[in-house]
Amino acid sequence: MMPSPTGAASAVVAAPRSGAPAGVAFRDALKVWAKIGLISFGGPAGQIATMHRILVDEKRWIGEPRFLHALNYCMLLPGPEAQQLAIYIGWLLHRTWGGIVAGTLFVLPGAIVMLGLSLLYAGYHEVGLVAGIFFGIKPAVLAIVLHALVRIGKRALTSRLAVALAAAAFVGIFFLDLPFPLIVVGAGTIGFLVSHLRGEQPDIRSSSNGASNGSGAVIDDMLDAGLQDHVRPSLARALRVLAIWLPLWLGPVAALLLWRGGGDVFSEIAVFFSKMAVVTFGGAYAVLAYVAQAAVSGFGWLRPGEMLDGLGMAETTPGPLILVLQYVGFLAAYRDPGLLPPWLAGTLAAMLTLWVTFAPCFLWIFLGAPYVERLRANRGLNAALSAITAAVVGVILNLAVWFALHTIFGEVRETAAFGLRLWLPVWQTVQLPSLVLAAGAAIAMFRFKVGMMSTLAASALLGCGYFLLAG
Repeated sequence: MMPSPTGAASAVVAAPRSGAPAGVAFRDALKVWAKIGLISFGGPAGQIATMHRILVDEKRWIGEPRFLHALNYCMLLPGPEAQQLAIYIGWLLHRTWGGIVAGTLFVLPGAIVMLGLSLLYAGYHEVGLVAGIFFGIKPAVLAIVLHALVRIGKRALTSRLAVALAAAAFVGIFFLDLPFPLIVVGAGTIGFLVSHLRGEQPDIRSSSNGASNGSGAVIDDMLDAGLQDHVRPSLARALRVLAIWLPLWLGPVAALLLWRGGGDVFSEIAVFFSKMAVVTFGGAYAVLAYVAQAAVSGFGWLRPGEMLDGLGMAETTPGPLILVLQYVGFLAAYRDPGLLPPWLAGTLAAMLTLWVTFAPCFLWIFLGAPYVERLRANRGLNAALSAITAAVVGVILNLAVWFALHTIFGEVRETAAFGLRLWLPVWQTVQLPSLVLAAGAAIAMFRFKVGMMSTLAASALLGCGYFLLAG
């Protein structure tokens, strides 16, 4: 059974014996998690930095070593690692309900904003001013993806093996159209085998033995004092978590398949994004390449430029970047509403997408977190993670090339030659304004270190100006 929020708070705040360390009141945790959810801009790196500043430096809820260890564990999991880190720390503080509250508040503000932007986009994106904003945002998004590619590449490509894995991943997904899950599994397997056969381990993560050594942080002190018994692994508890969270996650998917059949847009959304929830290793940028191609070329839910628009909206809202999937689900049902009003169909699809995307995150943490101590210093797992991260660089490069082709050229043709899939731009359709804006955004970010939000804002204003002058 899940403890009540009040009970969870009392269990942490009330010390069972004299001299035991004090905890954090549940109401105080609510305020902090709500604040983090509202200001968590900047993608995973910015969100993790925000949590580190508030939870480690300011509040002293968790020590630096344990924070890094929790982050490393979340990086092993599919899904948005920043949200999973929030769930993990919330669970450490206030058990199951603490994790539920932390994970929900981390996503909720951005989800509400993203839904509003999706409604605005669906109804008014062809209006001159709105069209100008999105025309300017697209090239900036391309520069942001390139910036992420360089940043992750510097951290991940630290050996010849890592470079080879990145190159192979790019060729596999761009030219051979290999499934993203196959690339993830293949890279992880190679990394695991190499670590055992050669003793190589391209370490790209900070590591920690998890010891607090009297750090003075709330969670560390309580764990050292033996007050948090819910962190101990238990088979009965693991089975209970599976019995609750698997039906919560997959029950709606099964119900939709039984009720509406596999060809219905809601069933397609539920099944597709449930699959994405178990293969989204490497962060949002990695999975977006696969989602973009499936949503555009496979299902026909979106046009190529619209995926860029959605990514631009997600970049400007708080919460995980993967919230762009909510926008994809919204447009898919908005354009195929059946008997429902389009806005209602889109809203329901957006909520469905959110559920099947984020519900598994709670399952991964509640099921695996008690066993996280056993993952410490596990050489094979760390090597597999390093290999997956290296492959993700190649996947992000694929995303950058795909976005560049569809941003700078008005028409791109897909063809095949020698068993390879090729994307060929129609050079007569080159859009010079987009090229200039993309180059300007890249120079601003790489040369002058302009922030993401400032770059997006400036590019949107320039896009509006161009539309006013050209129109």
